[in-house]
Order: sequence, then structure tokens, then C-alpha cells
Amino acid sequence: MRVLTLVPGVALFCGGLLLHAAETRTLAERLGYRATDRLLIINSDDAGMCHAANAGTIEGLEQGLITSATMMVPCPWFPALADYARRHPHLDFGVHLTHTSEWRFYRWGPVAPRDAVPGLVDPDGYLWRSVSEVYAHATPEEALTEARAQIRKALAAGVDVTHLDSHMGVLQLDLRYVEVYRQLAVEFDLPVRMASQATLEKYGQPGLRARFARDGIVFPDHFIYEELKDEPADVKGFWLRVVRQLQPGVTELYIHAAKPTEELRAITGSWKTRGEEYALFTHDADMRRTLTELGIIRIGYRPLRELQRAERRAATR
Repeated sequence: MRVLTLVPGVALFCGGLLLHAAETRTLAERLGYRATDRLLIINSDDAGMCHAANAGTIEGLEQGLITSATMMVPCPWFPALADYARRHPHLDFGVHLTHTSEWRFYRWGPVAPRDAVPGLVDPDGYLWRSVSEVYAHATPEEALTEARAQIRKALAAGVDVTHLDSHMGVLQLDLRYVEVYRQLAVEFDLPVRMASQATLEKYGQPGLRARFARDGIVFPDHFIYEELKDEPADVKGFWLRVVRQLQPGVTELYIHAAKPTEELRAITGSWKTRGEEYALFTHDADMRRTLTELGIIRIGYRPLRELQRAERRAATR
């Protein structure tokens, strides 16, 4: 199995000059750990999508191994999760920037006024189902307007937003939309999920990590993504193999923790995998024991956010 790797180190921009001092230390060292330490972010995507996702994510954060989650702000169950996040400010919640509404019957529209983002809205009044439809009908400017509205809504709801990522990769698979992603990271001073160099090269974005680093944006060293095609056949076995092969540095893996309720079954055909991910990263003794025996250190995105903000402040002095 190949774990995809990001080059460690961040170059900071200050007064038109690039500062490369951070590149002499690994991200782990900049976070206060040893270069040889293996740090793991376990992020629960699609939080706020439905009640089952909220329940699974919250239980995973409180009792399990999940260390952060990202919220789908346009979805009906976002207000309930935002209320929880506001009452539990020590937990790490980011925004899962959402520009699609993929399910057959359970759907949602934009946060921004529809007349401000007409290209994002399908004939039924919802967000488009697929990434390709977004690219065909919308503009990067509309995507930026909608993403800003989602982040601002989360902040207004009292969520201490720790990071950003992109639902279905809308802001990461096309260079026009990647610029929106970068702009949001800079504007709100938040770390982001970042694909591996191998993945970026496949999508024609070989210099993307350096582009974000020049703005002082922090992101994990490694990201589990392309391997996910192997997961559905054996969820537990797949993730145990992943954690046993983690490299030194900061790795992010993402799951869709949700309780396998009737609600979830009615929404998505992936209910079984989501339920198994919830169980594995909340209650499974083998996973917990493996992480402990390997000395893997679980962290959330908050330390990355605080590092980014401290380094960017220092660069402007």
C-alpha cells in the first residue's frame, strides 16, 4: 500500500520576501514533537449531513478515536451539530465546504442567496449532484461566494472553526477552484486538507503545495486518499493496514462516521461502510490497541491552526 506524502515544511511570505526557516524543521517538530514521531488526524467528514452522522461523529469524538470533524453547513442537521460544537469548544470542528448535493432524495441548497450563486443551483433548486455538473454550470466566483457564506454561518453559530476541506473535492480538482480554496485559507487563516504530490500531479497541479506554503498555509504531511478504493471490501482490515504503515510526520485519514440507522439507510447506499467506520474508530479494541502499541499520537487540526497563525503573525513583524 502506498501512503501519499506531502513535503514537510512551510515557507512564509513577508513583505514580498519568502522566509524558508520553517523548512529546516519538520511539521512534527514545529508542533513540538520529534521528527520521527507519527501523528495521526482522524477526521470525520459529512458531520451535520444527517442525524446519524451527528450521532456517530459525536460518539467517536467523545468515546472513540476520532480527533476532528468537518461540518456540512448547508445540510438540515448542521444547526444541531453547531449547537453541540458551541457547547464543546475544546473539540475540533472544521467546515466541509459543500458545493454538491449528491443523494437521490435527501438534498440541500446553497447557504448564499440563490440569486447570488445561480450557477450552483440545479433545476430543482438544490446544489448539483456531481462535481462535473458544478464545473459545467457554475463559476469559481460563485463557489467562493458560497464557501464564504458557509464559513461565516459556522462562525456566526459559535463554531470555533479549526480547518477547511472540500466535499467531494470540488475545490481541489480544478485549478480555477483551487485558487478559491487557497483564498479562503488565507482570508480566514485556516489550515486545509491537502492532497499528496502524486495525486496533485495526476490532476495537473504539481506546484500546488508550494503555492499554499508561500502563503503560510499549514497542511498535513501525508493524506490517505487514493488507497480508499480498497476499503469497502474489508473496512477493518483496510484501516488496520493503513495505520500499521504510517510514516513519520502528520497524517490525515478521513472517514464518514455515522450510526447505521434507518435514516442513514434511506439516504445513502454507503450506509454499511459508514456504519463500520463509526464502529471501528469508536468501539473497536483492535484499532485502539494497534495505535497504542505503535506509539501513534492522535491530534486534531487545532494545533495546526495555532501553528499557522503564530507563524504567519511572526512573518509580518
